Amino acid sequence: MTGTPDTRAIAYRHPQPTAMVPDLLTGGALDLDANPESWVPQAEGVWFRPLLLSVSGGYYVNLLRVRKAGILSRHRHSGPVHAFTLRGAWHYLEHDWIARAGDYAFEPPGETHTLVVPEGVEEMVTLFHVTGGYTYVDPDGVACGYEDVFTKLDAALAHCERSGLPRACINALIR
Repeated sequence: MTGTPDTRAIAYRHPQPTAMVPDLLTGGALDLDANPESWVPQAEGVWFRPLLLSVSGGYYVNLLRVRKAGILSRHRHSGPVHAFTLRGAWHYLEHDWIARAGDYAFEPPGETHTLVVPEGVEEMVTLFHVTGGYTYVDPDGVACGYEDVFTKLDAALAHCERSGLPRACINALIR
C-alpha cells in the first residue's frame, strides 16, 4: 500500500464533448415476442423494429422479422452492414453460405445481393446495423428503389400514426 487512493470507482468528473448525442438504452431489445406493436410492417410477412435511427450518422440498427419463405429483395449497399441472426435462417443467392441463429455476417460497401429466406423457415429475425443506404436493383443493376435511415424513420412514424402510438416512441430512437 502506497497510500494512494483507489479512484477507479469515481465517476468521470468532466462534461462530455460539446454536441455529443445522448446515450440510448432500449430495455428488452432482444425480447422478440414482446411489444408486437413495435414492429413496423414493411411488406407482406415482413416487419422491422427500429432500435436506433442515427440521422446524424447516416445509419440505423433494426431487427428484421420475416414470416414467409422466398425472395425478399435484391439490393446494393453504399456502406457496410453487420448482421446477427437471432432466429431462423437466410442467405443470398450470390453466396454459398447460410446464416443461421447465432451467426454473424459482414457485408462490404458496394456489394449487391438477393436476400432469401429458405423454405421450411417459419420465422427469421436478424439484427442489422446498416450504414448508408441500399438501392433496390433489378438483375442487371438498374435502380428501382432505395432505403436509408430517413425512409426507415418515415415508415416508423407512419406506423405510429396508423396505430395510434405516440411519436415519442420513435423520437426516442433518433440520434
